[in-house]
Amino acid sequence: MNIKIIAVGKLKEKYLKQGIDEYLKRLSTYAKVQIIEVADEKAPENMSDAEMIDVKQKEGERILANIKQDTHVITLEINGKMLSSEQLAAKMDELATYGKSKLAFVIGGSLGISDEVQKRSNLALSFSKMTFPHQVMRLILLEQIYRGFRINRGEPYHK
Repeated sequence: MNIKIIAVGKLKEKYLKQGIDEYLKRLSTYAKVQIIEVADEKAPENMSDAEMIDVKQKEGERILANIKQDTHVITLEINGKMLSSEQLAAKMDELATYGKSKLAFVIGGSLGISDEVQKRSNLALSFSKMTFPHQVMRLILLEQIYRGFRINRGEPYHK
């Protein structure tokens, strides 16, 4: 499986980079995983609705430029569908079984994702009704992908 994690913004925190690197190393035995960072738009504090839409559209264009036609897209959205770890593992297994070997997870910017990216999405996924820092979500997502592979192979890890 080829998995892309497309995220808006640069990761700066050393401790998160270390955690992400650890999960990328662990995942290398199961899949080719690539993290693509797209530039975030500068967003002043008090933006109008039109300015917010413009920011999301610009970030969305950068996201979509990294998604090929044959890629199955899962966007991370607060109002998306909530899945258990087992359900996410089953979804990944189902995609692999039916020849969907290219998978992209999208983590939007601080304002969310554009309508265009939402339309391109095959599944809107929510990890919680809570809001998490986008940088932390990368680590959580990688851990859940790793957990999913372990579940699907019946390997010890998942509890």
